[in-house]
Amino acid sequence: MSSIENHINKRLQEKKILIMTHQVLGYPSFEVNYEIIKLFAKYKIDIVELQIPFSEPIADGPVFAKANQEAIKQGVKVKDCMDFAQKVAAEFDIKFVFMTYYNILIQYGLEDFIKKSKEIGITSLIVPDAYPENSMEFFDLSYKYDVAPIAIATPYTDDERFKFIDSLTRGLLYCVPRKGVTGIKTSFDYETLAFIDKCKTNSKHPIGVGFGVQSKEDIQNLTGHTDIAIIGSHLLKTLESGTLKEGLQKVEDFLASLNS
Repeated sequence: MSSIENHINKRLQEKKILIMTHQVLGYPSFEVNYEIIKLFAKYKIDIVELQIPFSEPIADGPVFAKANQEAIKQGVKVKDCMDFAQKVAAEFDIKFVFMTYYNILIQYGLEDFIKKSKEIGITSLIVPDAYPENSMEFFDLSYKYDVAPIAIATPYTDDERFKFIDSLTRGLLYCVPRKGVTGIKTSFDYETLAFIDKCKTNSKHPIGVGFGVQSKEDIQNLTGHTDIAIIGSHLLKTLESGTLKEGLQKVEDFLASLNS
């Protein structure tokens, strides 16, 4: 069992549902990333995705796409992201996950990227376009270096493919409850919850639900259906809803509300 899955199972003995959040590295700056991760630690966030910026983030909606583009314009490099990840992984009691796209890994060197991720304290990798049909080397190398590859299931994943994906994933299975990109509000209605329940019943791993989780109410609706609620673009929208000082305070207020 991977270190992140051990972490999840241990935390689930203490909480009904875990929280996973997201940062686009270098946006608006690494300094702000650090301040927000300090808040994540203060409010007991369990897992944090650290997104390495990419020019064509196909799974990301306009909020994250803009952040990726701005970070690249500012000159953010993969090495900068590695250095930052090493710093926060050593400092905070949070499991950190790299999220990026396959071309980043290929340009860096696939095995070198995965090996380096392990060395700096990254526990898992989310690579939405690492499709098993043409990316099995990614999964095999992730197993080799004990960096859990997190696979993705959607409502369009048929039963046979679900079993295949679930056999590949480690740590958790990322369940996307609707078609589309990040940042759009998801209605956690009967049909959506039925899909999530099906994932939880059929997966051999903890499951996380993302894409459109935006409030404490959403998390309450997901409690009992999923192991992990994943909050992404809502936090970035909150940060950008005023001046930087105001945005950071609003992010803290939002995180505090999740514990109230």
